[in-house]
Amino acid sequence: MVEESTVPRPEYPRPDFVRREWLCLNGPWEFAFDDDDQGTAHRWHDGRHLDGRIVVPFAYQSPRSGIGDTSIHEVVWYARSLAVPDGWRGRHLLLHFGAVDYQATVWVNGREVGHNRGGHVPFWFDIAPYVGPGENRLALRVVDRQSPEQPRGKQAASGKPRGIDYYCTTGIWQTVWLEPAGPLRIDRLRVTPLLEVDAFEVLVYLRAPATGWRVEAEAVSDERVVAAASAETSRAVVRLMLRIPGARRWTPDSPHLYGLRVRLKQDAEVIDEVETYAGLRSLELRAGRLMLNGEPVYLAMTLDQGYWRDGLLTAPSDAALREDVLWAKRYGFNGVRKHQKIEDPRWLYWCDRLGLMVWGEMPNARGWSSAAEEALAAEWSRAVERDYNHPCIVTWVPVNESMGFPGLREGHPGQYAFLERMVAVTRALDATRPVIDNDGWEHTDITDICAIHDYSHSGQALIERYAATTAGGPLPERIWTGSRAIFAAGSRYRGQPVMLTEVGGLLAAPDLPAEQRDRLYKVYATAHSPEEMLELYRDIVTGIARLPFVAGFCYTQLTDIEQEVNGLLTYDREPKIPPESIREVHRALFGLEGDSAEG
Repeated sequence: MVEESTVPRPEYPRPDFVRREWLCLNGPWEFAFDDDDQGTAHRWHDGRHLDGRIVVPFAYQSPRSGIGDTSIHEVVWYARSLAVPDGWRGRHLLLHFGAVDYQATVWVNGREVGHNRGGHVPFWFDIAPYVGPGENRLALRVVDRQSPEQPRGKQAASGKPRGIDYYCTTGIWQTVWLEPAGPLRIDRLRVTPLLEVDAFEVLVYLRAPATGWRVEAEAVSDERVVAAASAETSRAVVRLMLRIPGARRWTPDSPHLYGLRVRLKQDAEVIDEVETYAGLRSLELRAGRLMLNGEPVYLAMTLDQGYWRDGLLTAPSDAALREDVLWAKRYGFNGVRKHQKIEDPRWLYWCDRLGLMVWGEMPNARGWSSAAEEALAAEWSRAVERDYNHPCIVTWVPVNESMGFPGLREGHPGQYAFLERMVAVTRALDATRPVIDNDGWEHTDITDICAIHDYSHSGQALIERYAATTAGGPLPERIWTGSRAIFAAGSRYRGQPVMLTEVGGLLAAPDLPAEQRDRLYKVYATAHSPEEMLELYRDIVTGIARLPFVAGFCYTQLTDIEQEVNGLLTYDREPKIPPESIREVHRALFGLEGDSAEG
């Protein structure tokens, strides 16, 4: 339990768009379950105190929340008092929520200020018109139904861990904070690296009318300004080019970042300034490989679900996020497939800074309908917009495994059309990164990468399964179980890079209690000792290395989670086998040196 005198997760929550003044609102809040959904009718938002207590930003299901109740409560309320610093009067007051699962309505002093739908993406409201001097009352109502149409990732519909699903996360699960800003300000930055000219294109989106403005930007490296650009404009969107002399590339082995400062001026007065950072790198698919900065890179990734025993979806600290990145690097992986989760921006910051390539992936819904499709597409668009600037992200995954079982029905043309629409939406938002339509199987013609899930138990099984492909023939028609086609009906392989994006899953705790056993484990091989786990890992990855058409793999998975105990680390982040042993396998087979440094 976090002490009430301690503010959990006190670090600035949005490292790629920083303003100097802000107020962290994490810590103790009032809290109440509303199982009968009577709170609105009884006006719980009118300033009254709620009887319960919760530690924000941890969901009530997690031990760190101070509650630890894992049962289903579909409607919950939060409240707290809030005093605005005196020096912030006269400015807009932006109340930010990093993520609230799933539908939220916010009141200040009994007046509704806004609402949001989407459990994995940020939102904010200007509450300046609603606050007064002294104490103000903030209230939040959250609705988190167990609907299969709601994007929920790995949260079990029953609320209880089973198979590959885990405890639910309801309500606030990322940082809440208050930020003062002027009515005319910088709203958003979109930074695109242009490696061919050693420059950053910076699009500056203003909250301002299209009249007259001056926008300035500068790039900083090693505490020295290395490039600057400015523009006088009457537009509310400004394009600047920062050309970097002697430019240094971003790679996992040398993750150089440039600091960027952007200012908005009116009549020579600075009216807003924000800081961000950027990495200069390019991405391209060519000759069946991912090219990073014009050079082929073999992807050796691990699956990372982003769960913690005491915080569930919420990391206990910024240091814990950093440590997970370092564990992946210690094991000699150059990338992570962040699975079924839009991760905390602080984790992406550490991937940027420490050097780890990331596949960004949308949490699935669990039922196909027009409502599920629209909810997924709307939230995914916001996630891509939020994370566009991170150099670590090299691939987008809007849908995984046909959204699970019961998911996409094989041969359903309308659902295949949705996959193609998700690719089109993603490309419209970001033309710089490849997009996988449906990670695992049933790809449409337009997927940029053919991502296949294959839990074959041995390297020899992999070699035999893909023998015809290695000899120059086609890919197998179906995945390793035979249950799903690799390409959807009417689509075929068209020369895309092929990657085995879920492999291994070595079960390293075979003596589970009966209630934890699940049929899913039958697809995994079992290791009875650390030595056997290492040998099974070496065998499977050696088999992959003997498939010349394969451009990368993703091992399942980095950590144990609840009953799914196939991690390289335990749930408490203790290594099951020495990281250097896996790192040496990657070096010998793929020429990857890995990185055991602490960063």
